[in-house]
Amino acid sequence: MAVNYAVQAYFTVILLYITRLMSTGKSKLLPPKLLTLDFSERIRTDTSAIESASRDYGNIVHESPVAVLYPSSVQDIVSLIKFAYNCSVPFTVSARGRSHSVFGQAMAPKGVIIDMMHLRNHREKTGVIVSKNPSLGFYADVGGEQLWIDVLKATMEHGLAPVSWTDYLYLTVGGTLSNAGISGQSFRYGPQISNVYEMDVVTGTGELVTCSAHRNSDLFYAVLGGLGQFGVITRARIAIEPAPKKVKWVRMLYSDFSAFTKDQERLISINGRKQSNALDYVEGSLLMNQGPPNNWRSSFFPSSDIPRIMSLVTQHGIIYCLEVAKYYDDTTQHSVAKELQQMYEGLSFIAGFKLEKDVSYVEFLDRVRSGELKLQSQGLWDVPHPWLNIFLPKSRISDFNSGVFQDIVLKRNITTGPVLIYPMNRNKWDDRTSAVIPDEEVFYTVGFLHSSGFDDWQRHDDQNKDLLKFCEKAGIKVTKYFPNYKTKEEWINHFGSKWTTFQENKYLFDPKMMLSPGQRIFN
Repeated sequence: MAVNYAVQAYFTVILLYITRLMSTGKSKLLPPKLLTLDFSERIRTDTSAIESASRDYGNIVHESPVAVLYPSSVQDIVSLIKFAYNCSVPFTVSARGRSHSVFGQAMAPKGVIIDMMHLRNHREKTGVIVSKNPSLGFYADVGGEQLWIDVLKATMEHGLAPVSWTDYLYLTVGGTLSNAGISGQSFRYGPQISNVYEMDVVTGTGELVTCSAHRNSDLFYAVLGGLGQFGVITRARIAIEPAPKKVKWVRMLYSDFSAFTKDQERLISINGRKQSNALDYVEGSLLMNQGPPNNWRSSFFPSSDIPRIMSLVTQHGIIYCLEVAKYYDDTTQHSVAKELQQMYEGLSFIAGFKLEKDVSYVEFLDRVRSGELKLQSQGLWDVPHPWLNIFLPKSRISDFNSGVFQDIVLKRNITTGPVLIYPMNRNKWDDRTSAVIPDEEVFYTVGFLHSSGFDDWQRHDDQNKDLLKFCEKAGIKVTKYFPNYKTKEEWINHFGSKWTTFQENKYLFDPKMMLSPGQRIFN
């Protein structure tokens, strides 16, 4: 076949011209002086950098920044934000860690993204420094860009570890502290934002501020759970304690929702941090007829038990799984079995459906990683994730089960991913933080962790919207975790009595409304 090289060359030149024009157009949105500053060599405007910062874990919203900063130091972050603040026309800035948001909350449309992960390559030592003093005991100073798995590995070298975790450890410290950081440990140890002593924060004026409960406390409490609106967390001082070695990991199955929630609430009522008979982790989930009971969160059930578990699911439609963990070490390994046996005697799970295993402490905490790697190898990790995470009061959890789990989720039968449900204690949260939770002393978190194809994510999102409409009509007060709203009125309703303080803090710490525009609260 003859090839017309002249035509081919012509289109190559045109393509290069268009690419350069597009790149130049994006750069023009930035103040020209920015690209002349001493850290400008770490600012990228090329297509690869822009595209990688234009999507998040949700893979639903795609919005492009005009540039990405790859900082080599905290000073680079300070300089960027200070420059933006002093511009006659300020541009927006958003810190990006693993970008595990699902609706573009970590993006900066037509602004600048700070790639916090790049800092991990430039920190002295490991970015995690373990210390001790008489008043605090042990603690770890941790870079905001560090992953929780990094924190676990570094502190375990000293036989120590934080007490509050997220189920998935490959998230940045700054990212989870900007939301709350919750999991099955929260009922006893509180969310991660309840286990921070001190932080370094770069505010929206470009000022690097050290804050704690006793020093610059307004900024400290604003940033914790503040959705990135008041500053970029560059260091956090986190509480750590002696780490256990092993974990008794147990799952029990229920067909009766009332018995399931009653047992969960009973277990979290024993929650003193020094109570030896308290559990260390309590979560719950739904098993439905959508495939085997094992999923990417953990492969817990042995293959020999799966047929009889699925028979239960077929019989009842939904089976409720109560998951608990009890930590132990060499000194407590003989008493832990007795304590668990006493606990079992007061519970109402289905006879014959209590499954137990012993694993290492690190293996338990990092249980989601193997599922992630498996999905990555199959090309099923970077797909749309139309997730919904909500809090709701204990008093309406039965109504939620009948109206949502039974009448919406079960009947539609489209749920593809884990559905979590577990209670927490309000008194483990500090109401001075920006995080919003229900007013009742015991409240539930419910997470719909959907995965979908690129052409059918909308039906999962529609189901999420329909269940929220049901709650509104039924008068069930729902609070979103990882909130995403489109109007100011919705945000005011979300924050409720905290809105006035939240707004005042924004004017104080980010007066030009530059930070975290992807949340769409003030932009």
